[in-house]
Amino acid sequence: MGGDGRRTETVSVSDFTAKRNRFSGKAPSGSVRRARPPSPRLRRFAPVVQTPAHPSAVSLDPSSMSPSSTVAAEPLLRVEGVAKAYGSLRAVDGVSFSVARGSLTALIGPNGAGKTTTFDLIAAARRPDAGRIVFDGRRLDGLPPHRVFQAGLARTFQVPRPFAAMTVLENVMLAPLQQAGERFWANWLTPARVREQERAARERAHHVLEVCALAGKAGQLAGELSGGQHKLLELARVLMIEPRMILLDEPAAGVNPALLETLIDRVQLLHRQGITFLLIEHNMDLVMRICDPVIVMAQGRVLAEGPPSKVRDDPRVVDAYLGEVTHA
Repeated sequence: MGGDGRRTETVSVSDFTAKRNRFSGKAPSGSVRRARPPSPRLRRFAPVVQTPAHPSAVSLDPSSMSPSSTVAAEPLLRVEGVAKAYGSLRAVDGVSFSVARGSLTALIGPNGAGKTTTFDLIAAARRPDAGRIVFDGRRLDGLPPHRVFQAGLARTFQVPRPFAAMTVLENVMLAPLQQAGERFWANWLTPARVREQERAARERAHHVLEVCALAGKAGQLAGELSGGQHKLLELARVLMIEPRMILLDEPAAGVNPALLETLIDRVQLLHRQGITFLLIEHNMDLVMRICDPVIVMAQGRVLAEGPPSKVRDDPRVVDAYLGEVTHA
């Protein structure tokens, strides 16, 4: 079970050992009419969301993408001495780490290591008992979740919970904050403003669904999607706020291999466009393939941190996963 009591995937001794050995080497023109110019952050999506020759396709040619900018020295996220206890159980015990701007960082560890609780603390779903969480120079600890979301730090969940009776497009259009139509009186006093915001949200939602390979599902009920498509829908919803950083909680869990490749492709594409990622994952193939650096937690503390190859060969990491067998 995870730190918050949810069921998570486990890595068997044989699987981990095989993966550790395997990775000793390196794994193998239309235009959109706009009523006003897009914001600077929206322009990052321009190479992806322009209408392609075929209406159901989106150009994901890496050659058309700008290469990732050099990772800045100043971290985008800093977690400093953060702690959270439930009675006598210290789920997170003085955790400190940083996430570099523009990086694709993994947070791994055995079940019960405190990873999901750490995510909850960063995203303000829970308040830390001690420590500081700083995002782009601004303290987040103590803020309500919607303020963290507004700051540009978004989070997906291990078990997505979309509005099943609404369409995929409607689910995505709900994500933007502070829409005029959310105030009942605005529909009568400023109907033109409400219509303009809804038009802009609908346009961006279609673009985001193309990026997330869900354009063909826009009119389908969200409850009819597969588990992997729910993960893509989660990603689409957070992209609606143009985030600077996304926390991904076990994106590979419950996703079939073919759809997982689509999900990985989209994450890498967004990473190349400058979005910073921190992901929890039990799939070691995925972690070693796309993440650098890797942070390892065990028993509520940071155990190791560094490049994938260094972390993979760290005896403390092997012991954290295989300790029961090693000491038997």
